[in-house]
Amino acid sequence: MNKKQKKVLMRIIAAAAMMVVLLLLPLEEKSIFRFLLFLIPYFTIGYDILLKAFKGIRNKQVFDENFLMAVATIGAMALGEYTEGVAVMLFYQIGELFQSYAIGKSRRNISALMDIRPDFANVMIDGSLTQVDPDEVEVGSEIIVQPGEKIPIDGVVLDGTSTLDTAALTGESVPRSVKPADEVISGCINMSGVLKIRTTKEFGESTASKILDLVENASSKKSKPENFISKFARVYTPVVCYSAVALALLPPVVSLLIGIDANWSQWVYRALTFLVISCPCALVISIPLTFFAGIGGASKAGVLVKGSNYLDMLSKAKIAVMDKTGTLTEGVFKVTKIVPVNVTKEELLEKTAIAEVYSNHPISKSLKEAYGKPINTGSVADVEEISGHGVKAVIGGITVNVGNEKLMEKIGVTAQSVREPGTVIHVAFNGNYAGYILISDELKPTSKAAISAMKHAGILNTVMLTGDSAQVAEIVAGDLGLDKVYAELLPADKVTKVEELLATKKEKEQLIFVGDGINDAPVLSRADIGIAMGALGSDAAIEAADVVLMDDDPMKIAKAINIAKKCMRIVYENIYFAIGIKIACLILGAIGLANMWLAIFADVGVMVIAVLNAIRALRVHNV
Repeated sequence: MNKKQKKVLMRIIAAAAMMVVLLLLPLEEKSIFRFLLFLIPYFTIGYDILLKAFKGIRNKQVFDENFLMAVATIGAMALGEYTEGVAVMLFYQIGELFQSYAIGKSRRNISALMDIRPDFANVMIDGSLTQVDPDEVEVGSEIIVQPGEKIPIDGVVLDGTSTLDTAALTGESVPRSVKPADEVISGCINMSGVLKIRTTKEFGESTASKILDLVENASSKKSKPENFISKFARVYTPVVCYSAVALALLPPVVSLLIGIDANWSQWVYRALTFLVISCPCALVISIPLTFFAGIGGASKAGVLVKGSNYLDMLSKAKIAVMDKTGTLTEGVFKVTKIVPVNVTKEELLEKTAIAEVYSNHPISKSLKEAYGKPINTGSVADVEEISGHGVKAVIGGITVNVGNEKLMEKIGVTAQSVREPGTVIHVAFNGNYAGYILISDELKPTSKAAISAMKHAGILNTVMLTGDSAQVAEIVAGDLGLDKVYAELLPADKVTKVEELLATKKEKEQLIFVGDGINDAPVLSRADIGIAMGALGSDAAIEAADVVLMDDDPMKIAKAINIAKKCMRIVYENIYFAIGIKIACLILGAIGLANMWLAIFADVGVMVIAVLNAIRALRVHNV
């Protein structure tokens, strides 16, 4: 509890104690002396509310909860209901304190979960380690991370072995082992050995900074229920104020016109009760708090959601479209077969690896690993990457084309037909077919279970898009239990397929696309909800996505959907509960069956229950 909250708590205790003492004193009902005594606890507990109401009137922003409380309590005091006037203000402040504490607790929980911002980086200066601000470390610098310290900036391990605690990033408790040449990301905690790391990014572009930025800015993107509540409150509050005025004036006036006692005090009391009941605190506070808690809970589970609007949309996801490589498969390719035609195996592999020397594609890396020798880049000239087809390069005067069957067709070469599972890399030297290399990828261990979990979470149609051959794609789709598969697609073809699926879905259904590569960025942007496999995915994919999975586990797709559904369920529970109780109590208040004590429950009690319900969105362990 912070200083401000403690101060309010002391005022509550003091006002409550004074009110109890005054109730025990034998004071004459509605006497001036009793009124003056009750003003002491009233102003002790309510001076700030009255001040805010006055400022709202002065700034022409009259209709808010402070105005409602001020009018209701001043009116109660004027009618001689001193106990109820003080009690309304007292319980309202108790509710406000509880709300402030609950929101603060949620923020502290989320801050603790996302406590990944490093305080310093250890840089070697003049032979000794010096702690500097991470913002001051340049790309390519060498930093030292001691056991127990956070990795401050993304980089590559130069020396040392250790295990890393990645729980704050991925939500997973299993430590990750690292060794020289492994990539590491900021925000992880070094658990054992000393690591020397060469930085590959600036601090502002590192993983920890991006995650914090995503979480901090998530509240700026409002969901439909949040926008509805904002509009509702702007219309609702003036309407109930005018209704209260009508309730206070019209029945007495009508009574006078027909010759009956007007009973002004009774109708004014009912109007004041009506005002207290009508306060929209429960809705205005609990709905944003639910989304805030939902985003925080998702972050804890390693699912970063860029805004509450995406939680709303994700809860309605019915079509899941996924890339294959790196999403459903490991993306770790290995050369499993080399079939030369009129050349040797060694020559075929060597020239293919050299042609791919400048590419960072996983297939290119597997070719270089299979070659296993240093590559002399001096022999390579005129390297050209042909999107969706392959690579063309001139090596020692020989034109080498490396790619798929479409590339062979494009250069007029007849490729050998291959009916084996895996990615086939066809190669041509100077326009003559030189053979093929078969590269295999493995399914992720959780991919099959992930597809099943998605269907259990409400996904009706699972689709895989891939640039791989139809044969390989059909095998993978069959193993995973996917509903549809589209193969041999260029990046532009993936966008087209997603647009076709978007055109056929029902209006309220949402389509998600899950990918990890730079080629997936256009599709991630085009889908209703783009989900990037974030830990190893490209920066472009992460920027284009609406949701980021930090540990590349496809099981997190269903997890994200279930978190969104739980969050939206709580949102609508609070909306229906708060509005239902308000309407019932407003009717009772209007016909005189509700007093100020019921009004206090309808305001403060409903708000407390709604806030407690909202905090449940933080708990996502068993979702």
